[in-house]
Amino acid sequence: MSCRPWEVMAIKPTDLARALSTYLTQYLPKQRNLRPHTIESYRDTFKLLLRYCQEVHGMAIERLTLTDLDAVLVRAFLDWLESDRHNTVATRNQRLASLHAFYRYLQGEDPTGLLSYQKILSIPLKKTAAPIVHHLTPEALKLVLAQPDRTRRMGRRDATLLATLYDTGARVQELVDLHVRDVRLDAPAIISLTGKGNKVRHVPLMAPTAALIQHYMAEWRLGPNGTQDWPLFTNSRRQPLTRAGVAFILDKYTQRARAQSAIVPEHVTPHAIRHSKAMHLLQAGVNLIYIRDLLGHVDLATTEIYARADTELKRQALEKAYPNLISSEMPAWTEDQNLLDWLTRL
Repeated sequence: MSCRPWEVMAIKPTDLARALSTYLTQYLPKQRNLRPHTIESYRDTFKLLLRYCQEVHGMAIERLTLTDLDAVLVRAFLDWLESDRHNTVATRNQRLASLHAFYRYLQGEDPTGLLSYQKILSIPLKKTAAPIVHHLTPEALKLVLAQPDRTRRMGRRDATLLATLYDTGARVQELVDLHVRDVRLDAPAIISLTGKGNKVRHVPLMAPTAALIQHYMAEWRLGPNGTQDWPLFTNSRRQPLTRAGVAFILDKYTQRARAQSAIVPEHVTPHAIRHSKAMHLLQAGVNLIYIRDLLGHVDLATTEIYARADTELKRQALEKAYPNLISSEMPAWTEDQNLLDWLTRL
């Protein structure tokens, strides 16, 4: 009995294909509750790894197995990222972290490969310099927020959007994911943000921001029944704003503000606005625990980067902690003839 052509060409899925498919389509979205763009980051790591296996080692992707991806190959892949693709150490570490997460998952799914998986998990992250927390001074931020033209409809939208971004300390994805039902303007006004892992946190709104949102929602006819599931911030065609759209809006007003004063950095990202909120709260004496809850950090250690970065706060703390033992007065050396003679001879 002859085989049909498609039966001859059929290839049995490998254990790697099955594991990756389950991991990316079932485990990450349904058990870990990760957002699509986070899953895409994991997916991109494996796309690069498979490309490396194919282009550098000539390995057929459809025949790759879990045993093929051993610690030696993973180390070589990480070196390739730095040497051939010129990735930074931070990017290399991000790719390794994605691989570590996959092999931690495999430990429970396939105990027979435990030794091989643990060898990959033992590959360390490279040390990097302490991250720089890019943030704006209150004066610079005030200048940026003052740029939208509030006499125009889109200008009023932009003013509300930027005020909400700063006041809530939201990640840009959290901002674009906001719906009308996430806003409560009755006292005390709060906004509900859905962060990583679909965790919801309720953030209080300051009175000026709440007033802006109230006027904005009234103008755009948001709030009545039937609009509760509409996006809070949209473009002129009522389509939801994207992360790139928010970044474009912010950059437009940043350039206008920078043209007026050099205190505004040349490039400001939405995440820099989030950093600015945290730094301003810290400088105002707000406890790190409250800042952690506002930002939606799981670990307080993540929030502590702001305390380490704030050199001005350190200076003020030192001034309060120590008495003024050192005088700023200097002796009039020009009147010491012996010293002048010695310096001349030297």
